[in-house]
Amino acid sequence: MNESRRGFVAKAALVGAFAAVGVVSATASSSDSKGTNGVVLGKSKKKEITYKKTQAWEDYYKSAL
Repeated sequence: MNESRRGFVAKAALVGAFAAVGVVSATASSSDSKGTNGVVLGKSKKKEITYKKTQAWEDYYKSAL
């Protein structure tokens, strides 16, 4: 009975060690393209436009006040 428990514990520890190594290596390889906060950094030269002044926005802001 003790031998089967010891064998199970040894196998579980071995699998856990391999899993930890896999997680660490996957995290290290995926952090190459990400910044410090997990934001993906791109190489695009385009400027991101999040707001464009239109009559619809003007009407919305007037009604929101």
